[in-house]
Amino acid sequence: MAFKEAQEVLHISSMMMEEDIEDASLGVKNVVRMVHARELVAYKEYPTMQTLMLAYQSLGVVYGDLGTSPTQVLTSITVKNVTDEDLLGIFSLIFWSLTLLAQIKYVFVVLHANDHGEGGTFALYSNLRRHINFQSELAVKSTSSESEANMISQSRRSTLRSKTKRLIEGISSAQSLVTFVVLLSTCLVIGDGALTPATGDHVVWMAVVLLIALFAFQRCGTSKISLCFSPVMILWYAANVSIGIYNIIRYQPYVLEAISPHYIVKFFLNNGKIGWVSLGAVFLTVTGVEALFADLGHFNKRAVQSIPLGFFPRVNIIHTSSKHEGQVYSPEINYILMILCIGLVIGFKGGVELANAYGIFMTSLLNKIPQGGGVSIALSAFFLTMMLSWRYGRIKKRKYEAERKMSLIELDEMLVGGRVYRTPGICFFYYDIVNGIPPIMRHYLQHTNSVQEIMVIVTVRSLPVKSVRPEERLIVGNLGNEGTYRCLLQLGYNDLVTSEGKDCVALIVAKIREQANTDNEIQKLGSTAENEVVLVIGRTILNSNPNNGWLSCFTINYLYRFIQKNCRAVISVLEMPPERTLQVGTVYEI
Repeated sequence: MAFKEAQEVLHISSMMMEEDIEDASLGVKNVVRMVHARELVAYKEYPTMQTLMLAYQSLGVVYGDLGTSPTQVLTSITVKNVTDEDLLGIFSLIFWSLTLLAQIKYVFVVLHANDHGEGGTFALYSNLRRHINFQSELAVKSTSSESEANMISQSRRSTLRSKTKRLIEGISSAQSLVTFVVLLSTCLVIGDGALTPATGDHVVWMAVVLLIALFAFQRCGTSKISLCFSPVMILWYAANVSIGIYNIIRYQPYVLEAISPHYIVKFFLNNGKIGWVSLGAVFLTVTGVEALFADLGHFNKRAVQSIPLGFFPRVNIIHTSSKHEGQVYSPEINYILMILCIGLVIGFKGGVELANAYGIFMTSLLNKIPQGGGVSIALSAFFLTMMLSWRYGRIKKRKYEAERKMSLIELDEMLVGGRVYRTPGICFFYYDIVNGIPPIMRHYLQHTNSVQEIMVIVTVRSLPVKSVRPEERLIVGNLGNEGTYRCLLQLGYNDLVTSEGKDCVALIVAKIREQANTDNEIQKLGSTAENEVVLVIGRTILNSNPNNGWLSCFTINYLYRFIQKNCRAVISVLEMPPERTLQVGTVYEI
């Protein structure tokens, strides 16, 4: 289950990039789209042998949960005095649940709704945003423009004007509701992912040992893990199939009658409410089916049938494969899931309550809440609170910066009017917004009254592609007054760029030289020595006004601030020398 839930979290984390790029200057947004479009051109059909290998690997990752979940069904059904007809009804429910949900819904429908090879709840949401213009505060706003209409990444945009589409686009609350449902369903999947059934005390401790080993092995990547577990799953399926066929032929051939769905009707008529409650236990059969879609990015669509938003803080993402972009590993998410899994296994000791905690999604399962199902809801509520708190803080931060950002006129007045002393050298301001000049720049100039002759505002973007071409990696533009520039540094996950003078600085200075308009400017750039480089990082702290109410104060001052302190900054991909780095902090009173 860890693969599926980690993939959901990582997809959420990566989606924040697209929203931050909206309304960007210097043609930044189109270049980012161009990078994505180029990657889509390279989205090739896999050769037959490679597809077969991926299909083989998917057995150990995707089908591990789906293949073991049915074993929990019979022990969780509470029907007393079970007759042969009742058993046929239960088997018929299991068969048709797998057929309708796993085979028809997921394999033939849901897998085709992927987001350029990525699966999961947020992939569906990302896909939906290309067809519907989201503009509410909670939702991630659509960022497409007319200039992008013919791009490959936008080629799937719908031209239909359905009533549902007009309704969602016309009502802001409807957009927020859709976004909230996406968040809730994602959190429920994550909550379910922490549940690992084990039966018996001795099996519990064996499960703990295996869980520790499994999570420690995650860093090796999907390919190595799947190659280890796929043989196990082949043996599991082969043993189950052979034993099943033997027993059917030798002892109970009549069980094949369960294919007829009329036994389901008889089961409910004979058992009434108890039969309906038993449907919750039968639901355990398909608790792993969502991995078919959620793990799609680890392989590809043919092999299993055969990133991007802003609701989760950035986490450390390690790409474990040079061939498949979706095969990623996050140490933070990995060990959080490990602690949750082990804690729940030990806490429940593998009893029926742990099985009851699975899948609180339908009315027949609501009776499970006091019998263990409340744990899944509690975990989901925790993650939902974290996501909404992070989203709320980012909305407030972006709104504050939009209202108080510096204009080019204000910046020119401060630099030219003699209020700020210009010292020799070059200064790089690293900040995480592209559009406009952040208010922290005003804060820095007002309190230092000096800045280097060459000033560059740098925004770093980690794109969900393997590598960005050198000609597209740096986008530099003049920003008003002479000696002031804006730079967008775009990196793929295989690109390694540091902030050392011989690397990042040299690349940016060379790019600026190409756009220098005056001899004075060229001379200043040429005389810039390595020891005259200063790197400035902005750090903002949000503080909620007491007049906003206790809920807003608690969310901003405690939840959001805690998450912000512990999340990973975008500029962490750069190796910044501490002896040249200056961190400038400011408080946003919102």
